[in-house]
Amino acid sequence: MAVIRTAEEYRLQLQGLLPSGPAWDPELVPEVARVLGGVAVEFSRLDARAVDLLNEMDPSSVSELVPDWESVMGLPDDCLGPNPAFEDRRLAVRRRLVEVGGQSRSYFIEIAISQGYPGATITELRAPRMGRSRFGAAHFGTWNAQFMWTLNTGSRQKKGRRFGVSYWGERFGTNPGNALECLIRRPAPAHTLVHINYD
Repeated sequence: MAVIRTAEEYRLQLQGLLPSGPAWDPELVPEVARVLGGVAVEFSRLDARAVDLLNEMDPSSVSELVPDWESVMGLPDDCLGPNPAFEDRRLAVRRRLVEVGGQSRSYFIEIAISQGYPGATITELRAPRMGRSRFGAAHFGTWNAQFMWTLNTGSRQKKGRRFGVSYWGERFGTNPGNALECLIRRPAPAHTLVHINYD
């Protein structure tokens, strides 16, 4: 982690770099101390902004450069709608960079969790087959049932927009994850039919 120097630390460093002699003595020439103090404040501000820039290079901590990341990655995603919330845009940047995709249950459950459904589960239906079917067993259906599966969202996590977390222009009282159906159906296997069961 980068260390940000304070203005006082910069002032002491600059004072130590001054040449010797009465013309540079802060006690004899107070203007020198004022100039060093002003320069030290600016150096400290630049130091802090450099650390901010380093944090912006990592998509897990990006906030100011979200539009730049989006232009590089072909975002914002169409699933997020015409006016996506800032937090959804930042999440899309993170996902686009680190996501490897997949068609497993855990992959689709992870998508639902990222959209605000921590209790998501998947129910896969089975077609009746000799040797596998049992009398009275649940999830027993027609032959087409083998291509159907259900995402059970479970209860919704309460993390709507609020002061201190939201950004200017975002609506209050809405929960993230309105794009769940699009984000689930787009990578779903083409031969399957997905049902989403909102609890």
